[in-house]
Amino acid sequence: MKRRVLLVDDEVAVLLTLKAVLEINGFEVETAASAREGRLKLRSREYNMVITDLRMEREKAGAEVIAAARSASYHPAVALLTAFPLADEDWQEMGADHMLVKPMHTRMLLEQIDRLMTAHTLKLENGEQTQPGRSKKPIATKKRAIKAAVAGGKSPVKTASKKAAKKPARKFASKKTSARRRA
Repeated sequence: MKRRVLLVDDEVAVLLTLKAVLEINGFEVETAASAREGRLKLRSREYNMVITDLRMEREKAGAEVIAAARSASYHPAVALLTAFPLADEDWQEMGADHMLVKPMHTRMLLEQIDRLMTAHTLKLENGEQTQPGRSKKPIATKKRAIKAAVAGGKSPVKTASKKAAKKPARKFASKKTSARRRA
């Protein structure tokens, strides 16, 4: 199943370039050239992720797209794409899951999108709400693990499975060693 992404940006060159890069890498991509068009598309179809520019027809038009994505019943991951980076508190307060700063190297962009989608999927599987201030008593350690994995460039799912795989191996080795000592 392809991962469906909605790109919202008023710069046609950015839209076409990002669309091509994401499609080449296996994403199904739709575009919107304004916040209004983006909001309409969010209501008519489901997306796994929304990537929106902040400044479009109005200075904070991207915040409207983020709000529309947050109110969608299917809870897409949301990334803010901007050439004018904001403080973490500002973009998080808007409801974005991540901030992407343009211009960006293609490989880095794809890695960040992949990590964000993985972390977002993990949140949804764990039953956590993705809307700020509306979470169901999230387990702090899970959140820290997800944040650490995303920040460190690792997939939280792979990290967890590696840890689980190591534990039985250690126990087995210690039992083997104990049996040798008894003999």
